[in-house]
Amino acid sequence: MSEIDARTQTELEAAVFRRLVAHLRTRTDVQNIDLMNLAGFCRNCLSNWLKDAADETGVSLTKDASREAVYGMPYSEWKAKYQTEASADQQAGFATNQAQGH
Repeated sequence: MSEIDARTQTELEAAVFRRLVAHLRTRTDVQNIDLMNLAGFCRNCLSNWLKDAADETGVSLTKDASREAVYGMPYSEWKAKYQTEASADQQAGFATNQAQGH
């Protein structure tokens, strides 16, 4: 990608982010704990990274607004509609990953 100018690279990266977010919105069956256990990040991480980027550039963005940008709805609504109780195995995997620093 070294032949691509910085603006085009940014536009491509933004398109990838939008596609990832759109994909995650359709995969409501995939719980955040599953994402954390398998990939080390989840929808909340994406929304936190979005807020961090806004903060770094001086753009006003609340935590609620960044979550809504990722979830496509208020976080509380997504949780009520789609979040399930984590199983003992999911919780154990999460605890192991956290202990290992992942």
